[in-house]
Amino acid sequence: MTTAIGISGVNKRYGATQALQEIDLDIQRGEFFGLLGPNGAGKSTLINIIAGLTRADTGKVTVLGHDVVDDYRKARKCLGIVPQELVFDAFFTVREVLRIQAGYFGLGRENHGWIEEIMHTLKLSDKAETNMRALSGGMKRRVLIAQALVHKPDVVVLDEPTAGVDVELRKLLWAFIRGLHQEGRTIVLTTHYLEEAETLCDRIAILNHGRLVALDSKQGLLNSAICRKILVSVTTVQAVSKVPAEIKNKVKTMADHYIEFEINKDTDSIVGVLDCLRKAGIDVADLQTTRADLEDVFMEITYRKPQ
Repeated sequence: MTTAIGISGVNKRYGATQALQEIDLDIQRGEFFGLLGPNGAGKSTLINIIAGLTRADTGKVTVLGHDVVDDYRKARKCLGIVPQELVFDAFFTVREVLRIQAGYFGLGRENHGWIEEIMHTLKLSDKAETNMRALSGGMKRRVLIAQALVHKPDVVVLDEPTAGVDVELRKLLWAFIRGLHQEGRTIVLTTHYLEEAETLCDRIAILNHGRLVALDSKQGLLNSAICRKILVSVTTVQAVSKVPAEIKNKVKTMADHYIEFEINKDTDSIVGVLDCLRKAGIDVADLQTTRADLEDVFMEITYRKPQ
């Protein structure tokens, strides 16, 4: 399989802060790839290096085989970046902005049809002659996505594309992004909405403190979770306050008739928890178990493991 984005030995320091440390990562062509991490993990720095906006101190980055420094023209032509910030030119209409963006890649009238198609798909057609400063935040977000696609890049990087948008627009963007992937484009998604990454991504990397701390398929990460959850329904509200000391450290939440436990799947057992409750005189009316989701895995990796 062809490498869409190749990252080898990348380091970046800002003064005393090590933003990225020895990042080695290959994103394959056609992948839907998630790049996750808490604030300050180094995600934006890495994206800026891929985009050519920042230079790594050491290491090499390629986009479809083109070095982002030595062969930057070809690298940038293969790449579309949707930034997290709402950056726009207040003096032009939507259509003008997209045509100007296409011009940066040497595209003229022959590309106008594609621009109209993008606007139609993103439901921007009725705003085509509207000045950018008059658009809502959600509409500006759509224009940013359209700008990233005017030159038909094979690799698209989406940095928090649904941040601050309403549910309707989020669903529209999800459907649109899925469509890009089905057409064969490589998609790299960064998001703090972990359910997005779990729904959309095939493979996921997690950065923390500038280091690559996890890289696996989505299912592989989910299977690696240490904890699982048990939701116990008890017969009386008073029972919630009677949880015995030996399992109290496993309680995640308590409310009304419900107690949620988080147990280690390797060292704890559901039967053991139920036995403790029974010995304490707590009657269990119902029981539900759930597997770990991506948020659980993310928390384990970035906050619970020693750095």
